[in-house]
Amino acid sequence: MRILISDATIVNENRSFRGYVIIEDDLIADIIEGTEAPHGSFDKTVNAMGCFLLPGVIDDHVHFREPGLTHKADIESESRAAAYGGVTSYFDMPNTQPQTTTLEALDAKRATARENSHVNYSFFFGATNDNTGLFTQLDPHRTPGIKLFMGSSTGNMLVDRLDALDNIFRSARLPIMVHCEDTAMINANMAKAKALYGDDPDVVHHPEIRSEEACYASTSLAVSLAKKHGARLHVAHLTTAKELSLFDGWTDDMPRITAEAVIAHIFFTDKDYKRLGTKIKCNPAVKGIADRTALREALSDGRITVIGTDHAPHRLEEKQGGCSKAASGMPMIQFSLVAMLELVDKGVIGIERLVELMCHNPARLFEVRQRGYIRKGYKADLVIVEPNHKWTLTEGMIQSKCGWSPMTGTTFGWRVLHTFCNGCHLLDNGTFDESFRGEEILFR
Repeated sequence: MRILISDATIVNENRSFRGYVIIEDDLIADIIEGTEAPHGSFDKTVNAMGCFLLPGVIDDHVHFREPGLTHKADIESESRAAAYGGVTSYFDMPNTQPQTTTLEALDAKRATARENSHVNYSFFFGATNDNTGLFTQLDPHRTPGIKLFMGSSTGNMLVDRLDALDNIFRSARLPIMVHCEDTAMINANMAKAKALYGDDPDVVHHPEIRSEEACYASTSLAVSLAKKHGARLHVAHLTTAKELSLFDGWTDDMPRITAEAVIAHIFFTDKDYKRLGTKIKCNPAVKGIADRTALREALSDGRITVIGTDHAPHRLEEKQGGCSKAASGMPMIQFSLVAMLELVDKGVIGIERLVELMCHNPARLFEVRQRGYIRKGYKADLVIVEPNHKWTLTEGMIQSKCGWSPMTGTTFGWRVLHTFCNGCHLLDNGTFDESFRGEEILFR
């Protein structure tokens, strides 16, 4: 199969330029800069005039809920939502049922994705207090890293004993991705809130309970342990200006200690709890406007290395209640790219930097093979987005199984027209190839 993408503005490796891309089977066969069309015969031509051609987004942080929680979401439904949003690769987290803390559970997830995932997939291995002996048995070519929960949102996956944490940072040879919140501080804050506001405090108090201090204490501990042992640390979903002081700016070489920001904390602030309630309840909590401003500034100066989604669907009935009873997490993957493109229009970041944060840097950080760039010989994971096309999100557009989004009612100025995954024209201006399955991502 030979496909020609014609007359696109190609955004890749800090440049935007007019050109053509030729796909042969699952690979990018050629990139032609300029306005002169290439010669030859093609099975299909996709006219991208007036549109931007980007590498497929790599989302380093999703919760697709399979196995065990498939009433909320599953690999099939959420990978379809990913494709509709221009996301061609994802790394799924281990807090499923059973948890991905054994080699058998890891293999079972891969088998499920092989049968059901519409886009490319990989799975983090979960750390516990006593499974570091398995780290050496993980295949570094098939595993992006080890996920460590230093916060109380994850039940018995919580690791907060200092000796266990020290052992994990000493033993891990893969990147460690860490959820950082101090459990003791959160528990004390929750007890105070319940004494003041009742057994289920209103969600407006969520950032007081999961506070800046709780985040900073845990993140600073993770950074110190990483420095002590020379570990490769990636801190998930940074939420506060204070935590940003722990990270250096971007350089040509990927630093050993990096940070991720996710869509919820880049877009919402604590003022939005009044409007959206528990729909934006997540852990760590959405915080103040000063924190959001600092995160947005850090997108450009390099203290934030990667943008993920922390896509975490729940059914709406599970989101009822307040700080104590409502589930934490929200679906985000389908609208992450168009949401970030809104920040391009607002001048917060340039489109070249967006591609670094959502495509290039995840590939560099986790050493993904043949993905994350528009390069000859790389896998043809590509997305075409159209600017200056206003549309408003309605519930009928949502592909996630949960059927809702905190962004419902939002008007966007960009839309995803086409998604290519391994050369397959997976999303074609609203038409979706239900039969296609993605590949397991390989590393290093």
